[in-house]
Amino acid sequence: MYLGKAIASKSKSVLKETYHILGVMSGTSLDGIDLAECLFELDIDSGWTFKLRNTQTVEYPEEWSRRLRSAIHFSTGRLRTLDEEYTLYLAGVIRDFISSNKIKGLDAVCSHGHTILHQPEKGLTLQIGNLPELAERIEQTVVCDFRVQDVKLGGQGAPLVPIGDKLLFSRFDFCLNLGGFANVSFELEGKRLAYDICPVNIVLNHYAGLVGQAYDKDGALAAAGTIHSQLLKELNALAYYSLRPPKSLGLEWVQQHIFPLIDNFQLTPGDVIATFTAHIVRQLAAQFTKNSNVLVTGGGVYNTFLIEQLRLHTPASIVIPDAQLIEYKEAMIFGLLGVLRLRDEVNCLASVTGAKYDHCSGYIFPA
Repeated sequence: MYLGKAIASKSKSVLKETYHILGVMSGTSLDGIDLAECLFELDIDSGWTFKLRNTQTVEYPEEWSRRLRSAIHFSTGRLRTLDEEYTLYLAGVIRDFISSNKIKGLDAVCSHGHTILHQPEKGLTLQIGNLPELAERIEQTVVCDFRVQDVKLGGQGAPLVPIGDKLLFSRFDFCLNLGGFANVSFELEGKRLAYDICPVNIVLNHYAGLVGQAYDKDGALAAAGTIHSQLLKELNALAYYSLRPPKSLGLEWVQQHIFPLIDNFQLTPGDVIATFTAHIVRQLAAQFTKNSNVLVTGGGVYNTFLIEQLRLHTPASIVIPDAQLIEYKEAMIFGLLGVLRLRDEVNCLASVTGAKYDHCSGYIFPA
């Protein structure tokens, strides 16, 4: 299996108080590449704060969507080629964003890359677009490939965003992200815990595509469909939901456990979406405690029917922030992970991923 990466030189810690960063994120739902220009500031008394400046989501052309969707089945050689070509494509997207917004004086571009393989139980994870050529092409220092070290240390390599939740959003009892998958982060007995809850858009978008829609806009398909009680029961009974964290999900799990189960019932796409939306709501609502507050971000927030149902079925208060934070929180936090890496400070929490210990992860490729 192709997991090769060039070894980056170690950073020389230059401890600053402010960092001008471009965070870059591509999610499993293939909505596009999120770019977020951020300013991070560290106050010795109050900790880290952030400001979001220019932001943009660059949608994938159909050819790239098709290749990324099918890459899980590629051979080692094809994966290597895809990694090289995607790195060049990503470099072009980043260069255009920097140029069009006239951005100057970046300390680093901090990029998640795009996940192709994620099988931590086998010691495998692959995020493409994290080759040294990225730094060369964009002429910026790049911090990237945050997951590999955690998997080598026995962790899940995910979720990584909770360190940002802890440092930037501690006033919320729970931080929930609704993207390709739903994941949650919270404090328990002085430790940060986090895990993937269930698939969301990676499934809903698939079945919306069968009726010619990119996604279920406002949850209209779910609202019009009929919930199939037996399918809902079998979805909720999947073994993953009884596992204790740390735990994480990937496309491989969806293809092995979700799609075959759903397709056995031979339902209309509308009824599948209605049933799976009910499944999502059931799994999400079970995570939250009474009188708690939940910050909800990610593209799934725009599924108004899903959010309405969640509010009906959970005892918690659901907090929806402004659109920029909804859409770019993950890209921004990967920017913060890069800052912590530049400072040689912990950016992966063992309590979250199950790694042997807290650590500082990511490659640094100088400009």
